[in-house]
Amino acid sequence: MKLVVDEVLCAGHGVCEDIAPELFALDDSGIAHVLIEEIGEEHLEKAKLAILRCPAEAILLIP
Repeated sequence: MKLVVDEVLCAGHGVCEDIAPELFALDDSGIAHVLIEEIGEEHLEKAKLAILRCPAEAILLIP
């Protein structure tokens, strides 16, 4: 599965980075970026939690 952050929607709240720092990092402008695009089963639960908790609904998981 591919993990994606919509940089237009991202408001830089940092919730994704707090939940899954192995998957997300905020850049200097405060926008989240995915660290591991193709995620496996070992990261799926944290990715789903970040998606659910993102205030801007900027995270997508593409099969």
